[in-house]
Amino acid sequence: MSDDLKKKAAQAALAHVRGGMKLGLGTGSTAAHFIEGLAEKVRAGLDVIGVPTSEQTARQATHAGIELSSLDETPRLDLTVDGADEIGPGLVLIKGGGGALLREKIVAYASEQMLVIADEAKVVHSLGAFPLPIEVVSFGLAATRIAIETAADRLGLAGELTLRQHAGQTYQTDSGNFILDASFGPISDPQALASTLAAIPGVVEHGLFIGLASSALIAGAGGVRKIKA
Repeated sequence: MSDDLKKKAAQAALAHVRGGMKLGLGTGSTAAHFIEGLAEKVRAGLDVIGVPTSEQTARQATHAGIELSSLDETPRLDLTVDGADEIGPGLVLIKGGGGALLREKIVAYASEQMLVIADEAKVVHSLGAFPLPIEVVSFGLAATRIAIETAADRLGLAGELTLRQHAGQTYQTDSGNFILDASFGPISDPQALASTLAAIPGVVEHGLFIGLASSALIAGAGGVRKIKA
């Protein structure tokens, strides 16, 4: 059922795409449905250029026949369509479950608008049930972990920081970094946490997306509804 809802949200997002657009292409299962639908429109004659947020997305889009560019070649985008792991009040998001948070945030920031697509289960009253991904450099990992724990404690947050693993090895992002998944629980002040994490030298980026999403298409049993920031 969840995958069907993801597909419905993705299909609804296609109505926001116009010929000539420069599009940021998100990463994850919901974004993959959008790319599939976009490819059908491209094969029918739609002219767009996509900038992928991950190597995985780049492979899918290339295989599907979507023309791709990079932010160096196309530094300003019209629209980014991407999923989210959690959507809180004011369209504050947690992203990064798929490991692409750094590139996703860079692409979203370069876009005039960011449209989030998700199923109803992703909408929450308070962020934090989904562990917050924090992308960190490998150098000084133990020191960075302690710095994150100390900073979180000052904000009244505590929880396990888990070094992400994949296939029995430490997971590495497309940029060669590691991810600490922080199980802080409810995050009452996302902006304070975002600012605190950004001040830690070993932190490359975090999965709190604040002020980036302009709207969201949420698919539920009653259809697809739109939320605006």
